[in-house]
Amino acid sequence: MYYLRSSKVNFAKTLPKLLPALCLLGLVGCQPAQSRVEPNTSFQSQTLVVSGRGMVDIPKTNARVSLGVQVQGETSGLVQQELAKRSQAVVNLLKTRQDVTKLETTSITLNPRYDPKDGKQIGYYATNIVRFQIAPEKIGALLDEAIKTGATRIDGITLVASDEAIAAAQKQAIDAASKDARSQADAALSALQLKQQEIVSIQINGARPPIPVPMQMADLIQKAAPMNLASTPVVAGEQRIEAFVTLQVRYQPTQN
Repeated sequence: MYYLRSSKVNFAKTLPKLLPALCLLGLVGCQPAQSRVEPNTSFQSQTLVVSGRGMVDIPKTNARVSLGVQVQGETSGLVQQELAKRSQAVVNLLKTRQDVTKLETTSITLNPRYDPKDGKQIGYYATNIVRFQIAPEKIGALLDEAIKTGATRIDGITLVASDEAIAAAQKQAIDAASKDARSQADAALSALQLKQQEIVSIQINGARPPIPVPMQMADLIQKAAPMNLASTPVVAGEQRIEAFVTLQVRYQPTQN
């Protein structure tokens, strides 16, 4: 008969000897990947973008007038002769006036004329349009003279400031817009207790006057219609010049 004997292990004596080896194996097998966080010691600056507006109102001292002659007839030759005769008379009148400036011809046209009933050609009509400038208060009297001389139509009257006044106002508007933008930047940074470093970019978004709107006088002159434009008052008013300036300002954030 055989007997199996189990040997007893005294763990109380053996464990202290095995513990260093077990700890070493555990550290090697279970150690996580290491990561290092470097503190960001650099202190980068930031920018603020502001936009300023400048406005300057200047008087409208000039009137741009477009007027002309329109004639019609059975043949193109007769129409052209009559157009040239009347147009020359109107141009001569304008040239004799010292208060008329920038006189120029803007268009000359010759077109067939058709019967609205059956669509057949019944002749021709021609136009000659000139443009010039004059003081607004002198428009009425000059147009009366032009009608008597041979003008048959007014294509438009636009009241504007002089070129010199517009150029000077553009500079003033840009100056005002720049100061407005700078004032906004100073106020914002001061309120947030931030330190301004420098202006890194400047953008001028135009300094142009609005497009003038012509007075509604087109085709008011009829060949045989009696008119007295000299008695019609013309109030020129003012023209506004605007400019916008955008600044990008670098500032230093507050360090905590």
